Amino acid sequence: MPPPRGALLCLGIVLMVAAGLVALGFGLAHQSAPLFALGMFLGMGGVALLVSGICMAMRNLQVVVPGHSLLHPRTGTRFSPQQALAIQRRLDRIRREMSEDSVSRAPEPEPPPLPSTPPPWTMEPPPSYDTVMKSQEHGEQL
Repeated sequence: MPPPRGALLCLGIVLMVAAGLVALGFGLAHQSAPLFALGMFLGMGGVALLVSGICMAMRNLQVVVPGHSLLHPRTGTRFSPQQALAIQRRLDRIRREMSEDSVSRAPEPEPPPLPSTPPPWTMEPPPSYDTVMKSQEHGEQL
């Protein structure tokens, strides 16, 4: 079981203060690398405990701002059990009516079948490629 978030916050602050005293007070004043490293190690541990305590506090914090749906918790509903049952019954009735409407509708009439042979071609065929190219060459030279 993790310690309470208040204890994590206090312990994180105490470790950070101790780290500052050890690293800056003794490590730099006496130019001792091991004391400075110990202070930095304590400081990182204090920051980690402080951040984890803040994260635990924020996770359990539930701020309710009226009228803003994004800040409301998503678990649970605002309906009483009787209201939820009535809503469910109404939705079921609407679904049944919708499915009955789709079944009872008459099928759409099929479009008339297409003729088996295409109509006769009444237009003249287009000119050949060579004819078009020759006519364009003669047109540009004029």
